Amino acid sequence: MAAATSTEESFKLAIPDADLELLRKKLDLVRLPDELDGAEWDYGVPLDDVKRLVAHWQDRFDWRESEAKINELPMFTRDIEVEGFGTLNAHYVHQRSEVDNAIPLLFVHGWPGHFLEVRKILPLLTAKSPDHPSFHVVAPSLPGFGFSSAIKKTGFKGPQYAEFLNKLMISLGYNEYVYQGGDWGHILGLQAVTHYGHKHIKAWHSNMPLPGARPSPVKNPLIFLSTVLSAFSQEGRANMQRAQQFAQQGTGYSKMQSTKPQTLAYGLTDSPVGLLAWIYEKLVIWSDKYPWGDDEVLEWVSIYWFSRAGPGAAGRIYYEMANGGTGNALDGNVWQSVPLGISYFPGEVVRLPRSWSHLIGKLVFEGEHEKGGHFAAHEAPEGLVGDLRKMYGKGGPAYGVVPGKDGYSA
Repeated sequence: MAAATSTEESFKLAIPDADLELLRKKLDLVRLPDELDGAEWDYGVPLDDVKRLVAHWQDRFDWRESEAKINELPMFTRDIEVEGFGTLNAHYVHQRSEVDNAIPLLFVHGWPGHFLEVRKILPLLTAKSPDHPSFHVVAPSLPGFGFSSAIKKTGFKGPQYAEFLNKLMISLGYNEYVYQGGDWGHILGLQAVTHYGHKHIKAWHSNMPLPGARPSPVKNPLIFLSTVLSAFSQEGRANMQRAQQFAQQGTGYSKMQSTKPQTLAYGLTDSPVGLLAWIYEKLVIWSDKYPWGDDEVLEWVSIYWFSRAGPGAAGRIYYEMANGGTGNALDGNVWQSVPLGISYFPGEVVRLPRSWSHLIGKLVFEGEHEKGGHFAAHEAPEGLVGDLRKMYGKGGPAYGVVPGKDGYSA
């Protein structure tokens, strides 16, 4: 087995002035497409939205101000060796609680997210209180995202991501910990639990519950029956209709990134406006009417633009995990007995019948929310953290799951 880590180094963002000047030049030279009358969002991001955001990026958005705020986060880097792939330099946020026996928690982002998704929940999770548990939080940039280094070889799949994440936690002294994720964070959570569950990962939580397969009338008769019955309820019909619409009209980005990510990477890497439109569409459509501010959007997109590996590298996870479009990222995942918690947010892009969550693993906790979408940690931080506190707090189904770490002050 390859070695786990090297020495940790403190990390501060300092984008070179030359990179900022290049961005300004590219924005000055932007050439925008026309737009059909009445198209609105049906054809993609409206032209007026892009014009407004580009003008704001050119004249008002202050990256240095954002950079300074980002640098208030406790960020670090260290080398992680992944067997067969050499050394990857991992960038991560690591905030320890004042509570010594706080619960170690690994937070994993997805696409088009990044490590900044942890920013709003970080002070809530690490807060010290006699009324709820506290957490030591680790939030890495996945390889090829943010300020982690890129993967240089093909074939980096679920087991390798799981190894990368687990070795990072062990290197920080967390031999036993809990896990939270949505989007790719959910899918990689399945992989991590499959390979490191029970021994290292004592419980996990998802805000985007996707099972590996549909319920079978033979293997899962009760869940299958509940699915049939849910089709007659108003909520069940609405959820299935939304899932069908997303499959038909909302998965083009995935098809592209799963089959030809390199072709797409040229446009994303060369054009900041192309990158902006590619990500902004998802921020708006996948959230639950969240009021995105222009500075907020541009900071989010700038993380991709200034990323260490370049804007195109992040999309390769789709290709590798889906075998170049010939498979499904959830293929091969089987039911796991590691305790699982689920949070349901109404604006999530796909809302499957709740009973399907039992196909993922040993479901011990469920939380239902009235607001929030795909970017739960950013849109509804209090709701997500509240569920984690209930799941791991005193009286909760996963209380004391990490030996000697209940999250409360001694």
